Amino acid sequence: MGLSSRQCLSNVPNIGLLSRILVLLLFHVLGAGSLYSRQQQPSSCHDEDSAALLQFKQSFIIDPSVSYDDGSCPKVSSWKTAEGDHNSNCCSWDGVECDEDTGHVTGLDLSSSCLYGSINSSSSLFRLVHLRRLNLADNHFNYSEIPTTIRNLPRLRYLNLSLSVFSGQVPSEITQLSKLSSLDLSRNLHAHSDEPLLKLKVPNLAGLVQNLTRLEKLHLSYVNISSKIPDSLVNLSFLSSLTLGNCDLYGEFPIRIFKLQYLTFLSVRSNQELSGYLPDFNGSSPLTWLSLGGTNFSRNVPSSIRKLDALNYLNLAECSFSGPIPASLANLTQLNYLSLATNNFVGGPLSWLGKQTELTSLHLTSTNLNGPIPVSLGNLTQLTDLFLDENQLSGPIPPLLGNLSRVTNLDLSDNRLSGLIPESLFNLNLSELSLFGNNLHGKLDICRLPSTLIQLQLGGNKLEVSQSKIMNTTLFPKLSTLVLCACNINEFPDFLRHQQNLNWLALSFNKLHGQIPKWMLNTSTESLMFLDLKHNFLSDFGQLNVVLPWVNLKVLFVGQNLLDGSPPIPPQSIIYYSFDNNNLTGELSQLMCNISTLQYVDFSNNKLSGTIPPCLGNFSDDLQVLVLRNNSFHGTLPQRYSNTSNLKMLDVSYNQLHGKIPRSLANCVMLESLVLSVNKFSDVFPFWLASLPELKLLAMHHNAFYGVIGNTKENLHFPELRILDLSYNNFRGEFPSEYIFSGNAMRGIVLSQPTYMEASSDLNIPNVNAPRFSYSFTVTISNKGFERYYGHIQEDLGVIDISSNNFRGKIPEFIGNLKGLRFLNISNNIFNGSIPSFLENLTLLEALDLSQNQLSGEIPQQLVQLTSLANFNVSYNNLTGSIPQGRQFQTFENTSYKGNPELCGDPLTRRCGNSIAPAQLPPSNSIEENVSGSAFELDWKFVLAGFGSGLLVGVVLADVAITRRRELFLEIVGMLIRLMKRIKRQRRY
Repeated sequence: MGLSSRQCLSNVPNIGLLSRILVLLLFHVLGAGSLYSRQQQPSSCHDEDSAALLQFKQSFIIDPSVSYDDGSCPKVSSWKTAEGDHNSNCCSWDGVECDEDTGHVTGLDLSSSCLYGSINSSSSLFRLVHLRRLNLADNHFNYSEIPTTIRNLPRLRYLNLSLSVFSGQVPSEITQLSKLSSLDLSRNLHAHSDEPLLKLKVPNLAGLVQNLTRLEKLHLSYVNISSKIPDSLVNLSFLSSLTLGNCDLYGEFPIRIFKLQYLTFLSVRSNQELSGYLPDFNGSSPLTWLSLGGTNFSRNVPSSIRKLDALNYLNLAECSFSGPIPASLANLTQLNYLSLATNNFVGGPLSWLGKQTELTSLHLTSTNLNGPIPVSLGNLTQLTDLFLDENQLSGPIPPLLGNLSRVTNLDLSDNRLSGLIPESLFNLNLSELSLFGNNLHGKLDICRLPSTLIQLQLGGNKLEVSQSKIMNTTLFPKLSTLVLCACNINEFPDFLRHQQNLNWLALSFNKLHGQIPKWMLNTSTESLMFLDLKHNFLSDFGQLNVVLPWVNLKVLFVGQNLLDGSPPIPPQSIIYYSFDNNNLTGELSQLMCNISTLQYVDFSNNKLSGTIPPCLGNFSDDLQVLVLRNNSFHGTLPQRYSNTSNLKMLDVSYNQLHGKIPRSLANCVMLESLVLSVNKFSDVFPFWLASLPELKLLAMHHNAFYGVIGNTKENLHFPELRILDLSYNNFRGEFPSEYIFSGNAMRGIVLSQPTYMEASSDLNIPNVNAPRFSYSFTVTISNKGFERYYGHIQEDLGVIDISSNNFRGKIPEFIGNLKGLRFLNISNNIFNGSIPSFLENLTLLEALDLSQNQLSGEIPQQLVQLTSLANFNVSYNNLTGSIPQGRQFQTFENTSYKGNPELCGDPLTRRCGNSIAPAQLPPSNSIEENVSGSAFELDWKFVLAGFGSGLLVGVVLADVAITRRRELFLEIVGMLIRLMKRIKRQRRY
């Protein structure tokens, strides 16, 4: 018999192995051939796809300026269809991907392709119905809305429309793309600002998440969502990357999102109303990026954060975290970026730093750090950015910082560092060095600084900055920011001649004197935006009628100098223009009327004269502050104020203005402070100002205002008024407190509110740390012929001063409702009746002056309850009976009660009945006798920092013989010491 086939094959040695090798070789040969074929001969593109792509190309122009990526290139430039051209197959075009089997276009990547133009629902793009990937990021689609025909691409799994200037509502049709695993609509911003252009309202975020359940990446930063953050985000179980920064989200962040199994990238930064807290991390986590900066996340940072050992980016800046900074941060050794800046941490030393050797950026601004800068910081040799400013770090700057050879930005400002600046710092290739606001001392030759420096801030120390001869000006730093405030500089540094890139120059609080050198007017004429020369001894600009040459200058501070002559003409770009406290003369130029950018103008305390240019009422809608206090202006106020005005503060006090108050001021609906004091205005009470919704301060003292203040048919009232000074005028009749303060904020002012009355704005000056500027509201309040200037006014300061008029009748009962009052002065009027007991309701009252009226009866014992009362005067009335005893009343001298012969009790010598005379203070009659008939006044208002708003005591000595001043001062000190002892005793009990 013959052998079977199985038997024959079995006699061939290793036939199984050989067959397997043969099959494997055949597979590789065929596979390689197939791959070679695909590379050499790509799938043939369908004509309809090719036509759609070419039509799409033709709807745009190529503009390289519209793409942010330095590596951008116009991919569509390679798209051609000429017959015989090897590029005629669209599957070979840049950015185009086709299916290997069908030839249909399935992927289109035109990111950073310099495309400029509009796109709409009829675009040929939406005929590519087989698309699975579409990337149009980093182009400029000219504020087009995302077309609703996006629904024609149901196979899409990847969609990226970021950074391409799309606008409007995100269409609901996107929720029909149920296969999407990656969606990026982020950073579609207005071309000239950071204003979001896209809105996600219908559908909202919850609706989007509900329909797109396969999402792995969801990037919506800078999309205006404005909704509560939905809990349903935790249902995206495959989510690996979530960015929702700057979306106006609010509510509590779902804590379970931190536990998503695949989540590696999480950013919800810059949602100020978004609250939440960090959970305890019980196990390892894949998170590599966590950014919560600029939210309202709070509580402690848990020590279990050490388990996020894959983190390379952690941003918790500008939140509300509290408690200690966890030492377990030392375990996050993979970190490249760490920011804990501006929180409410308890703080402590920096001992937890040193093991994070991969760190390149460390931001610990305003985290309450204390103690010395640790030696372990020298281990962080990869650092490029080190920010430890606004803390309480002390001791010397360690020379080891000079070993951080990669550091380019170093900020140690606003600490308590002392000693010399280490020489080693000047060996670094720094671009920013800020040591401002410490206790550093020693001499510094500015010509030894690193040539790489762009920003230098050394002011606010005890340094002596000098300049050696510059041998080679090309090696000297080309600075953009230079802050040398309070550096004992006597003359303009000569190296400034060679600086043409400065945009921020601050030389205030030095000893600069004489003329501003002429060469300074040729320095950085194109770039300078901020110039601060205040608090020096400068006399002039070196020439008359100078026109400032800095064409982009926005801020100019030249106050507190000795400048004379006419004010220079500012450039058209100026925003903040301050020449206060100089010796300027002449008139304000009409050329100022041509500057529409002005927001702040301050010429206070000069010798300017003439009339106020009429245009200053309405020449700039942006004008917020106009201060012309203490000059010699005459004539009337500008009569026209625009109804689009943003004016917040107008101060023309201490001039020679006359006439009536222009009714058009009622158009200034943003007005918060109006100061007209010490002029010659003659008008009735401006009741029409009651319509201003923001008016907080109205000061009109020492004028010729007259008449009865009556209610109006409109029943207007001042809703926000908290400081009213009508003193030294000719008002008469009853004081209508209920009319003026009905519904007023003074009834509910919060105690010790930490803010001040001010106008502020962002000037958006680049490359500086403090672009926000403010101007504090000011006022001078008169008291018995003497004046007190308040350079800062707290929001919770309530003042009524109607003294020295002809008001009559009883003290209005409505005043008892104004619980925010701290200073009430109705002296020198014709009030009668008794002192009302309802004044005890004014629990914040610090000064009460009822003197020189026709009040009668007893001083209410209930006033003893006013524990904040530091000044009390009821002199020259018809009061009778015993003076209240105890608490604050133990601190008032007998001058508080003069001119009331029927009063009795301590501190007066007249006793009440058979009571035992109290112990007497050492006599202070010598002070009273020596200043009798003079202009001397000792005012205890706000005498101690522990009382109320804590404003400083003022002691005005005038017309007192020089030979008596030392003796008077010693007696005053004795009175202060006695007062302090009494108050200490009261506090002890």
